[in-house]
Amino acid sequence: MIFNYIGNYSLIISVIISLTIFFLSISNLQKINIQKKINLNKLNFFQFFFVLVSFFSLVALFVLSEFSNITVFNNSHTTKPLFYKISGTWGNHEGSLLLWLLILTLSLFIYFLSSKSRPIKERLLTLIFQEVIIIGFLIFLIKTSNPFNQVFPIPKEGLGLNPILQDPILAIHPPVLYLGYVSTSIIFSSSLASLVQGNVNNLWAKHIKKWIFASWIFLTIGILLGSIWAYYELGWGGFWFWDPVENISLMPWLSLTALLHCILVLEKRSLLSSWTIILSISTFTLSVCGTFLVRSGILNSVHTFANDPERGLFILIFLFILVFLSLVIYFLFEKNLKTNNNKFNLFTKESSILINNWFIMYFLSVILIGTIYPIFLEVLSDQKISVGPPFFNKLLIPFLIPFLIFMSIGPNLNWIKNKIFRNKTQLIIFFILNLTLSFFIIKIFGKITLTFSILLAASFYLFFITFKDLIKKDYKNISQAISHFGFSLLILSILMNSILSKEIIANLKVGEEIKFMESTIKFKKVENSSRSNFKSLVGFFEINNKDDKKFLFKPEIRIYNQPQVITSEADIKTNFFKDKFFVINLVKGENYFNIRYQEKPLMIWIWLSTILIAIGGSVSFFKRYEK
Repeated sequence: MIFNYIGNYSLIISVIISLTIFFLSISNLQKINIQKKINLNKLNFFQFFFVLVSFFSLVALFVLSEFSNITVFNNSHTTKPLFYKISGTWGNHEGSLLLWLLILTLSLFIYFLSSKSRPIKERLLTLIFQEVIIIGFLIFLIKTSNPFNQVFPIPKEGLGLNPILQDPILAIHPPVLYLGYVSTSIIFSSSLASLVQGNVNNLWAKHIKKWIFASWIFLTIGILLGSIWAYYELGWGGFWFWDPVENISLMPWLSLTALLHCILVLEKRSLLSSWTIILSISTFTLSVCGTFLVRSGILNSVHTFANDPERGLFILIFLFILVFLSLVIYFLFEKNLKTNNNKFNLFTKESSILINNWFIMYFLSVILIGTIYPIFLEVLSDQKISVGPPFFNKLLIPFLIPFLIFMSIGPNLNWIKNKIFRNKTQLIIFFILNLTLSFFIIKIFGKITLTFSILLAASFYLFFITFKDLIKKDYKNISQAISHFGFSLLILSILMNSILSKEIIANLKVGEEIKFMESTIKFKKVENSSRSNFKSLVGFFEINNKDDKKFLFKPEIRIYNQPQVITSEADIKTNFFKDKFFVINLVKGENYFNIRYQEKPLMIWIWLSTILIAIGGSVSFFKRYEK
């Protein structure tokens, strides 16, 4: 029980330290005091230290199964494995906010140590803006979501963690994703500080670029982990389903991608300074919005506001203050932005980046509308609608075609100089080659729409161009080449996956078999098994191919005891070219089982291509830049 008090009082001390840093930074803006500057370094460390103590206190409460703590009682159980007791610390609303706060204070501490080359007033302003965010989180945590609230009398057993969250990948998915989300706060605060000081230039761009890359890398890996988990745990049988929770993580990634390219233009040519500031504001706003929407339950049910009006109201007020104040600062100090008198030439690298950023903003807007509109509609009219893949595919695919084309030609353009293309002959050859490949694919598989055919051709074109850039051994742009090639491989793998995927859904009982293309699926038997926290039904299925090759699949239906939840565990066989995906479900009141078997080509390439994208960003992050 002592850890409840240690954790709670550590949070209170953190509030006091945060307020001290805030007011001390304001006083230092008028007159820079060396002693106070040293004190700020120490205070930043102690701010992080006490939040760290609070976080580990909550971890200890979960490990010890201290059910006097409400958070532990609601999200743990004595039968849970130790690993999931620890990961359960952040697998809930209260714990996840504490993790958010921990990363937030750590980011500020690292920033203040690594930004000694920047003007002191810019650093102090960054500190002030960052402390506003930290204080807001601390108040929100203590007042509405305190992870150290206690319950009396003390229960003997907890309610347990949702079984689908008891997974190794999902245990590390939230921390990695939060590292991406929270890093955007430094970008946000630093951009506002530089704007106020009139320091939005190429030197600031070089400084903040590392934070942009770090945030982008963590978000990329976090989204990848979430997608892999959903693929095998939820039984979706795919990599992306335009689920609102998925969309919430994708939006700040898109904004970060646009920001990443803007910062390169700002560094090279001192252009797009306004774009950079606006994207910095929008990226962090989307990160905060996404985190709160997911953890507050708003995306699952709009009635979250009614169930917990205090928490919902605080969320709305906090988001409003962040957006309003940042926009006020932008419009007040926009005159401080120094613009380069050099105009954009049409066929230059910076023009290509600007055009593609407009496309990215369009993609972001479509996803935002498709995600948020159903929520507002239900609140205003009590009408429920579902926005799924058809909506997004119809609005995104046509504009994805020119995006891929501009992405293909952009790296082959020069900075500043109005020279159309380098290596025009190679580009023409690749164009003819991709048209030929697309024609044969359409001819073989048929029933492909004209829009999809053009998209396939554009994807092949991007793939060949980026592959050429990757192997030409231009180490100066190796990070760009790796990430762009990874993205081209991702798009091409997704398209081929959608064309070549096959599926069968049927109801079978033991002993029955069913034909699937040129194979036979036979339901051989069902076995019962039991573990400490769940029982399971294991189905044994044999698939015989036309060449007499046999594959045995053992999908499971698990019945967890605390909480009582039924889940389906897919059996997936993966090779270099194709995934074989098998999942079963119970059919109520029948002796039958519902089976779903899929053959998903190039699934592993979807995961590997995303890793390549992150590797490209990592190379750029660790790359030494000329002073």
